[in-house]
Amino acid sequence: MAAPGTHIVFPPGTALARPARGLGVELWRWLGLALLALGGWKREGDWPADAKAVLLTAPHTSNWDGIWFLAAAAAWRVRLRYMGKASLTQGPFGGLVRWTGCIPVNRSKSNDLVAQMREAFAAEHGLILAIPPEGTRGKVEKWKSGFYHIAVGAGVPILCSVLDYKKKTARISGVVWPTGDYAADFALIRSHYEGATGKHPGDFTLAI
Repeated sequence: MAAPGTHIVFPPGTALARPARGLGVELWRWLGLALLALGGWKREGDWPADAKAVLLTAPHTSNWDGIWFLAAAAAWRVRLRYMGKASLTQGPFGGLVRWTGCIPVNRSKSNDLVAQMREAFAAEHGLILAIPPEGTRGKVEKWKSGFYHIAVGAGVPILCSVLDYKKKTARISGVVWPTGDYAADFALIRSHYEGATGKHPGDFTLAI
């Protein structure tokens, strides 16, 4: 575990994946590689060894973002998790939704989302929680700070992943261990996204 305030920038020259973990993961990886090749995308950055992290997925301006980054994550041999309404994991298809990586959350006012995610991180040996910091693919005035509070509450680093449509590159750019000072840490996080182009460039913002 690195000290709060630690900031590491990953060199883009290589794109090493996590170690192989069986036939199923390899099949999923080759599917991801094939999809990226079909779309003309490439990956940059070696996936770090951190077993737990909040993964920022930005820019997020299109439904295609999730498809391309899921393919890239598969190529890195990483299973991404995401937050979803608890109701989605119930009923006949609830098991399938969980299988896709959904972590059920209760968004009612009486429940603390940060506390729920802190419990989720504590309960698992490895968890990479993907969060689009803009909160939606539409244009917003500023990023939502939920990702930051979850990372601080769970005591995990923030991984910066950049989906740049201009360069057609999915990049693992660096990692920031949060200090609790959002404004100061955001300056480090922001540096990873400056110059990045979303599918709809005018909808991407870098403000808090």
